[in-house]
Amino acid sequence: MINRHDFQQAARHFRSGRLSLNEFTERVFGPVAPDGQAPAEETGYRFPRRKEDAHKGDLGRVLVVGGSVGMAGAAALAGQAALRTGSGLVQVMTPADAQAQVAAFSACLMVLPVATDGGFFGEASVEQILQQCEWADVVALGPGMGRTAAGQQIACQLYEALPQPLVVDADGLNNLADAGVDFSAHQGERILTPHPGEFQRLIGQTESDRQKLEALAVDWAARHELTLILKGHRSLVTDGQQQVHNPTGNSGMATAGCGDLLTGIVASLWGQGLKPWEASRTGCYLHGLAGDLAAGKMGKASLLASDLLTWLPAAIDSVESNV
Repeated sequence: MINRHDFQQAARHFRSGRLSLNEFTERVFGPVAPDGQAPAEETGYRFPRRKEDAHKGDLGRVLVVGGSVGMAGAAALAGQAALRTGSGLVQVMTPADAQAQVAAFSACLMVLPVATDGGFFGEASVEQILQQCEWADVVALGPGMGRTAAGQQIACQLYEALPQPLVVDADGLNNLADAGVDFSAHQGERILTPHPGEFQRLIGQTESDRQKLEALAVDWAARHELTLILKGHRSLVTDGQQQVHNPTGNSGMATAGCGDLLTGIVASLWGQGLKPWEASRTGCYLHGLAGDLAAGKMGKASLLASDLLTWLPAAIDSVESNV
């Protein structure tokens, strides 16, 4: 990695057209391999390779369950991030009152309305969501869904009974904590992406020391047989057996919506065939790198979560594809 001054200089030259994307990537990450992507030894990360004759059904079907009136953007950002990361098909299930708001963010999202109650998921939506989950390769639960009794039912049913991979974030986590779910009781593989406050609610403790909280996270992930991303500066990724701190990201990403993007990125990678550990590790890296690239152009104070969608392709381009 280059220093901040050189990065900013390279970013300015890239924006002005004096550097190509490959030249910009080479300045930031070092020598570029013949296929235009950073060598494996530079990053150690992999991105799923798609076949030349692939069709959209081959590239992962992601179902996002989230959104509500006033928080439609969270579900839309998660869905758009999944599409930008390469998923062939992305559906968002959201309360009927919020459907138009979610759909307005992107014509590429398939937005399905379900039963609503005051702008949030209604009790009748539980069965609708469970039926639609059969379509998905991976489900992302939580962005913008709110904390309600129906939300607790949805979260518990999906967490405990869904055989497919499930990524849980935001109010999906809060609803599970509110319901007192047994986090060891899950059929399929699970990735949880809490920030420190959400993790404290999950474990029922108020520990605020980051080092101690991370030690608790490693133990908790091991006991419940799941993968955990404890978000924050240099987010911790752990499955209880292995752990790593993500090297990318910056303080400009401390803005609403960035966590929703991570949910969509991780779900997309998982749906395209990466294992939970690699989907989490690579997802965090790409998410943070997109934020670093965006901050180089926008500045940290002005950074919006939606800016990461613009820079995510460049971040992906820097990671070598799997064979």
